[in-house]
Amino acid sequence: MTQRTANVIGLGLIGGSIAIGLRQRGWRVHGDDTRPGTETRAVELGVIDAGGLAPDADITFVAVPVLAVADQVGRALRETKGVVTDVGSVKSMVSEQCDDPRFVGSHPMAGSELDGLDGADPEMFNGAVWVVTPVPTTDDVTLAKITGVLRELGAEVVALSPDRHDQVVAVVSHVPHLTAATLMRLAVDRAEEHAPLLRLAAGGFRDMTRIASGRPDIWLDICAENRTAIIAALDELITGLASMRETVAADDRDALLAALTGAREARTNLPGRVVHPEELVEVRIRIPDRAGAAAEVFTLAADLGVNIANFEVVHLAEGNRGVAVVLIDAASSDVFKGGLIARGFKPSITALT
Repeated sequence: MTQRTANVIGLGLIGGSIAIGLRQRGWRVHGDDTRPGTETRAVELGVIDAGGLAPDADITFVAVPVLAVADQVGRALRETKGVVTDVGSVKSMVSEQCDDPRFVGSHPMAGSELDGLDGADPEMFNGAVWVVTPVPTTDDVTLAKITGVLRELGAEVVALSPDRHDQVVAVVSHVPHLTAATLMRLAVDRAEEHAPLLRLAAGGFRDMTRIASGRPDIWLDICAENRTAIIAALDELITGLASMRETVAADDRDALLAALTGAREARTNLPGRVVHPEELVEVRIRIPDRAGAAAEVFTLAADLGVNIANFEVVHLAEGNRGVAVVLIDAASSDVFKGGLIARGFKPSITALT
């Protein structure tokens, strides 16, 4: 059987993760990057097999900043024979500029706090949603080939139109980042008047502003390319905040409780990698926010044969403590709760439905 070959243009975090993910799944991967020394280092790290583009590659991924995507997609279509996709977070513009039957845009909803090749992870897309954005003229064979490769990387593939994708991502990704940056700026401005403020900025504030630590430069291009959808989403957020302000100012406790309860229920029901939420329960475990605390929970679950379907840590405002929120099978809840109590934890269990 002939070894399949892929090209990856742009060897940053996402491009590097695609490259090493395919390579570990038996592909031969060529990588291309304009930054001096990047291709050589990628070969040394085992991320790619060789630098440059392979003309006969089965598929080429374009993983460059969004303003450079259209040019690099055009180059890939000219210099290679296989199908082509990009992984940018804005899709309308590239779909308009690259109307070719061998091209379908896509966008993996995955990432890392690490950057560049140092953060490349072959399992980054395992279980992640990867959006493909076909248009009416999209070739069915091209779409099938690209979708098959994305699924091979472990992704759950979802199809949206380019415009719809940009509207949705503006709400779930772009505006949250801008909101986090705004909150961070507010805290810094206030810290000039109240020196201890940033030292007290733990809990929910830390969780809400975590994404503000991402690379600022990439957001300049994203905001330029997706300006219309981002402005529309910001307008809705501003309207929502104005409504919340009026509720608080009026001391309308019923309206405030309804708003907060609705938000909590919506947050609980966010779709994840869980197929049958009715079979799960949520276990909340108060733990110290320190190295090894979460590992204790995982180790206990493994010892008891309890499968953890999802896990996150929610930080509390008071002190350096947090709550581990774990989803497990309802049938295992009693044995898991007993094991936690025996080890000094104080769990609370809630059914999801």
